[in-house]
Amino acid sequence: MSVVPLQALPLDRLRQRTSTKWRSYPDDVLPLFVAETDYPLAPAITDALTRAVLLGDTGYTPPDPGLGDAFSGFARRRFGWTVDPASVSSTCDVMMGVVEILRRVIAPGERVVVMPPVYPPFYDCVEEAGGVVERVPLAVSDQGWRIDLDGVGRALEEGARAVLLCNPQNPTGTVHSRDDLAALASLAARHGVAVISDEIHAPLTHAPARFTPFLSVSEEAASVGYCVTSASKTFNLAGLKCALMIGGAEPQRSLLRALPPEVGWRTGLFGALAGVAAMSPESDPWLDSLLVALDDQRRLLTDLLATHLPDARYLEPDAGYLAWVDVSAYGWGDNPATRIRRDARVALHHGPLFGAEGRGHVRINIGCAPEILAEAVERVGTLARR
Repeated sequence: MSVVPLQALPLDRLRQRTSTKWRSYPDDVLPLFVAETDYPLAPAITDALTRAVLLGDTGYTPPDPGLGDAFSGFARRRFGWTVDPASVSSTCDVMMGVVEILRRVIAPGERVVVMPPVYPPFYDCVEEAGGVVERVPLAVSDQGWRIDLDGVGRALEEGARAVLLCNPQNPTGTVHSRDDLAALASLAARHGVAVISDEIHAPLTHAPARFTPFLSVSEEAASVGYCVTSASKTFNLAGLKCALMIGGAEPQRSLLRALPPEVGWRTGLFGALAGVAAMSPESDPWLDSLLVALDDQRRLLTDLLATHLPDARYLEPDAGYLAWVDVSAYGWGDNPATRIRRDARVALHHGPLFGAEGRGHVRINIGCAPEILAEAVERVGTLARR
């Protein structure tokens, strides 16, 4: 039986939302910047949150809200990855988890490898943890992006003490290969450094790509690695504040257990309730429908760019709903999103925030209705023809 694409909510209803996406700009601006999606919640999530509100269940998050068991089942079903529920702990959000782990695996002033173009908070999190960013840009070709293993190796030989990995990569949507992840794990093990893998976009991997959890790659990966993830990007739950941290082997699990109790207390109760519902088998059909919709959207963007912005460069992402588009050919400067928002009334994410490699680029959120994406690209295309 074919899976029906999930339908985005109508624009008039979306504009009633009070989140960042819908309150940052006037109503004449189409917002395709921040990583929020326009789809209805999975029914299991709506049911869980409605029940909590009706019960007044708005107190503190319990010590075990069921996240370990829920994630273990989800990882087995979606990734073929066996996870011990006892290895899973929680906190407020993924970047907070990254900071807490980094603080314990590096000393102040030590360098942390970051692979741009990459999610802008990576840079801030390294600094917040007391580290110094060591940039090792992804290697890029006509086929896409991959980890520059030689560059990472040099950085580790020169003293970098941790690697902050984004898998799948934000903003490019790259799903890093098993071979590259295994090679990265070997480098980290050889130099005795930690790898922290942000895998928040993993459930949104599009066929034929296959997501490989870093901790599952090898014993070496488990011996050096941490996974930090959340249901928030896939199920549009960012405002509810719940992220998971998983240790690959006993030393990493011991480190997570030794984190101050306040780290776990930061987990939002509604985030935990929604996360358990999201990762339950009941939500799998919703996720399957979302993936069909996003697959359609990434292909639609290819067609729209060919029609309205033929000089733009874009590779369909392996995962997620974020499209990385090079519009430098149009001469809109290093940060084209500024002119696009001003003159075309479309809000896109600023390319240079992802690193110097983002000059002349924009990131487009395609997690919306096809007609919204079409209108946005048409508006930008009109700007290109002026």
